[in-house]
Amino acid sequence: MASPSGSSRSSKIPEFLAGSGGRPVPALGIGTASFPFVAEDVKNAVLAALEIGYRHLDTASVYPSEHLVGEAVAEAARRGVIASREEVFVTTKVWCTQCHPDLVLPSLKESLQNLQMEYVDLYLVHWPMSVKPSKPHFPMKREDIVQMDLKGVWQAMEGCHRLGLAKMIGVSNFTMKKLQELLQIAKIPPAVNQVELNPAWQQKKLIEFCKERGIHVTAYSPLGGQSRTSKINAVLQSEILKEIAEARGKSVAQNVNKYLSNFVNNLNACNI
Repeated sequence: MASPSGSSRSSKIPEFLAGSGGRPVPALGIGTASFPFVAEDVKNAVLAALEIGYRHLDTASVYPSEHLVGEAVAEAARRGVIASREEVFVTTKVWCTQCHPDLVLPSLKESLQNLQMEYVDLYLVHWPMSVKPSKPHFPMKREDIVQMDLKGVWQAMEGCHRLGLAKMIGVSNFTMKKLQELLQIAKIPPAVNQVELNPAWQQKKLIEFCKERGIHVTAYSPLGGQSRTSKINAVLQSEILKEIAEARGKSVAQNVNKYLSNFVNNLNACNI
């Protein structure tokens, strides 16, 4: 694909094949969930990421960022940073309030409207749970949790794929037990399982389980998750990781990214 000079830098980021019929997945991406949420910061972050070579953007229906991702991609195309929308791998997710067989497709259509795109490259079930239908929101009330019709929800996800609205479909935050349950009923197996993965939360058994079944793993919060109760980041503020970084003359983030690059190479994973 011909591309402007800015997009040529994306060739430095390796890609991996996931699922069938989809496109290669860039191994490094940028997530757009933030607390607190500042719209201008999110859009500027996405634009900056595209300018330095990122080509994998992650959002969700519950994040108030889908329209900002779409605006950033359109602006990047106008500036010549990217050749077109097709140069960017876009992931979005269906939230628990829409995890009902009759709401999955409408939720995706709303996401596409927000993104101002005709399709997403990857559509994920955000969590293996359903909540009483409503507009996407967080946090949720325990009493609003209802039994999830996993088979019906996944059939609706498969329908989104067949319509060409989602090039690939997958899941997020699924345990081995939930994946086993899904694989038993899926006609189109999940291409991806996006989970929290970092040095403080390695999930080796889950990753090996996914690898054995051809499920690509995406790591979110690779530099440590955001805690609502603690200001301590178990990764970036780890004394052990600080010592290692100092000994190597690198930052903690650089060392962690190198560590996760080994996961990319050995376990076919990517980082958000």
